[in-house]
Amino acid sequence: MNWTLRWFGPHDPVPLAHLRQVPGLDGVVTALADVPAGTAWSRAQVAARAARLAEHGLSWRVVESIPVSEAIKTGGAERDDHVAAWVESLRAVADVGVTTVCYNFMPVLDWMRTDFAMPLGDGSNAMAYDEATLQRIDLAAGLPRLEAWAQGYTPTELRAALERYADIDEARLLDHLSAFLRDVVPVAEALGVRLAIHPDDPPWSIFGLPRIVNDAAGIRRVLDAFDSPANALTFCTGALGARSDNDLVAMATEFAPRIAFVHARNVRRTGVRDFHETAHLRGAGDVDLGGVLAVLVEAGVDVPLRPDHGRMIWGEAGIPGYGLYDRALGLAYLQGLAEGLERRREAHPFPRARV
Repeated sequence: MNWTLRWFGPHDPVPLAHLRQVPGLDGVVTALADVPAGTAWSRAQVAARAARLAEHGLSWRVVESIPVSEAIKTGGAERDDHVAAWVESLRAVADVGVTTVCYNFMPVLDWMRTDFAMPLGDGSNAMAYDEATLQRIDLAAGLPRLEAWAQGYTPTELRAALERYADIDEARLLDHLSAFLRDVVPVAEALGVRLAIHPDDPPWSIFGLPRIVNDAAGIRRVLDAFDSPANALTFCTGALGARSDNDLVAMATEFAPRIAFVHARNVRRTGVRDFHETAHLRGAGDVDLGGVLAVLVEAGVDVPLRPDHGRMIWGEAGIPGYGLYDRALGLAYLQGLAEGLERRREAHPFPRARV
């Protein structure tokens, strides 16, 4: 595995100098979050970000994310211009050595939580989702911009955003995604970049919006839409693990050849559509991270992995879910798991196809 941590950019409370001190860190996952969706990232902007990382001895191999605009998702009037801008951003990041681009096709919101500092029994806090709380949200008040979100919405903006999907169901959204893939995957192939779609988070409809990447069947449809190693998957154990009917070990086994990036996160399910995030450690939540890693190691999947949302512990403040302390602990735990699995494989080798 290529061990990484996410960094949100110059406004991130976690300094790059501190990331550099995390043992075994191979690279940083970052993006130009201040550039609006539908606008191309300039080569100068991208080169400046890469240079800043390099000053701290850190490499940039994964972008998360080049945002896909609502015009692309809905097939709006600006769709073609926004696809062209997305391709320009793709070319710019490939120029500095990025080989993996994570993106998502979630309508209106990248991801959703209803509590960003839920107290846990050990004195830490974590992000949580509760369906009943979601249903009580007053959409007429809009949604605020949070540091970990790409954007917020005023009441007028949110109403307009939701109205764009009035006639778009899951089948039509998949058509729009398939059209996007036909435009961008050949470019990614030529550049040597893998595009890794992130599952819906949470993995079900919110606010009546269609969502299409939330179980094995949905992932198959996306990967089948353009048969290429460059049309790949971000395997997020937290997003997929929020559904009890998702067998993550079976999914990792099936999709191993198309996994280009791994988000390792643990969640505790507290209801059919209720969950909160936990420590990565076995038993802390309902996700079998050890089982998933065992599949990936045995299949020879050698891709970037980052510990996803962690708890906020030891009084650390900052972007919810993205404090350094718990993510660093999670990374060490995952590294230990992987080392043990690699040692076991070396002691008991067997023929296998490398992915």
